[in-house]
Amino acid sequence: MQASQRTVHGGPTLIRLLARLTDVDVPESGQSLSDRLSQWLGWTDAIALSTALNGDLPAGVAGARADGSAEESECARLRASLAKTIAGDSTFAARRRREESTADGAVDYAVFRQRYLSLQQTMETGIGSLRGRLRAKLAGRTPGMTRLAMVDAVMEQALGAREHTLLATVPGLLGKHFERLRQAGQAALADAEVAGTTGSADGAPATPGAWLDVFRKDMQSVLLAELDVRIQPVEGLLAALRTR
Repeated sequence: MQASQRTVHGGPTLIRLLARLTDVDVPESGQSLSDRLSQWLGWTDAIALSTALNGDLPAGVAGARADGSAEESECARLRASLAKTIAGDSTFAARRRREESTADGAVDYAVFRQRYLSLQQTMETGIGSLRGRLRAKLAGRTPGMTRLAMVDAVMEQALGAREHTLLATVPGLLGKHFERLRQAGQAALADAEVAGTTGSADGAPATPGAWLDVFRKDMQSVLLAELDVRIQPVEGLLAALRTR
């Protein structure tokens, strides 16, 4: 029931959290960002990126300026809305916890997996739409901003599939964590029954369903950490909009 105390090198909270929950060693990468990108981008991506960086700009770029305060507010609203959706999802409801506490051994992880995938889709759709709108705002300002918007569009296209594939592995990792917590919870209950107490010898919770509370909290933490990763490109575009 106890989280791993493995030391994890610096990196996004999502990576560090998954490494701790799954007890996986994540060594510090020896490659620079440019070296890693060179492995991820195909030759067609390289051509598109070169065109965005060095090619002619679309007609109609006249150096228009726009106030980014509305976009700042929209981003804040989207982040708050997604975080609220994650925190208030019915999968984590107390009513469901009480129902499952009487037969937690029969709880199926498929319910959690499907909900995680659904919340991933919600994040992807909302953040992707906002990212596109921010690019349109940038393209209406200066030639330099227009080129930045073009580069962002290329990078989203080039890395989107890889990001989707990598993030799709998260529910599988959480599934293993789910099973470990279930087994530990059942063992704690068995120990408590033998000892005639409410806890196991090592102090792990022996209340029926307690391990589900632990898992739900961990799952929410992972979802919120994934939200932070997914919204980073939007925050980068907002930073560009703040430039005067």
